Amino acid sequence: MNEIPLWILTLDYTLGTIMWTLIGRVAMNLFQPVDSDFFFMKFFVRVTDPVLRFFKPITPSFLLVPLVPLFVAWFFFMVRFYVMPWLLGYSVMGMLSFPLEGEIARGLYNLFN
Repeated sequence: MNEIPLWILTLDYTLGTIMWTLIGRVAMNLFQPVDSDFFFMKFFVRVTDPVLRFFKPITPSFLLVPLVPLFVAWFFFMVRFYVMPWLLGYSVMGMLSFPLEGEIARGLYNLFN
């Protein structure tokens, strides 16, 4: 991690957090309606609604409403998968080489080993 510039780590962590929050909203929506009083669902809706509004002009109208956050999360994944390696100077980063997920995986490995 020392060889990766701080601004790239910050950008990746921000994009990764937004991506996983959008995925979390889709997962929560499997069990809770969007207008639920459950505090986790309220959090996911409040945090992701501005992102969904921003992407509304390019979101296809034929998508089911519960899947729209997953569609938007796909954009964040694509930026992280293709743009981030380019910024780092790699042609291919490989599996689990996203800095955010790599840190989480390393932490879990250290926790259980």
